[in-house]
Amino acid sequence: MQGRRFLFSLVAVMALMIPSLPGSYGADVMAQFYQRTLPTPQEEMVALEDFRGQPLVINFWASWCPPCVEEMPDLDELAHALPQVQFIGLAVDTQKNVRKFQEKVSVSYPLLVVGHAGIEWMKEMGNPKAGVPYTLILDEEGNQVDKILGPVRQDALRKTLTTHFGP
Repeated sequence: MQGRRFLFSLVAVMALMIPSLPGSYGADVMAQFYQRTLPTPQEEMVALEDFRGQPLVINFWASWCPPCVEEMPDLDELAHALPQVQFIGLAVDTQKNVRKFQEKVSVSYPLLVVGHAGIEWMKEMGNPKAGVPYTLILDEEGNQVDKILGPVRQDALRKTLTTHFGP
């Protein structure tokens, strides 16, 4: 019986250490996110504030990550099919690598370069191991609707987006 109580206590303590799921990173992390400015691969600066107030799909990816590259056509297709949702790709990569990638694969949504800082951003935003691809779905107010670690399944992402933001 004491062993069971200890186990329950241990689980309770561990649960307090793990962030909760939806919105786990809180308003302060999102406020910091929207205050940042990032370069495109062509070195134009884009304020993330420009994406505030609209449903947002944030896809952390890298050109050296095969699952990231494989899912980009699906994300691009969804971006076209669901114009009420803004998609952005945050490359945990270099501008040079992303420019080379764009020569081979074209996507219609903005690709921005977060570089090595993306690792900390992902950790702050609910991905403690900072694996890519990592996709966040945010509502108009910056609240997390869903998160996907690993490749997206287009049908599942479409269902989530249309359920929350309409067809």
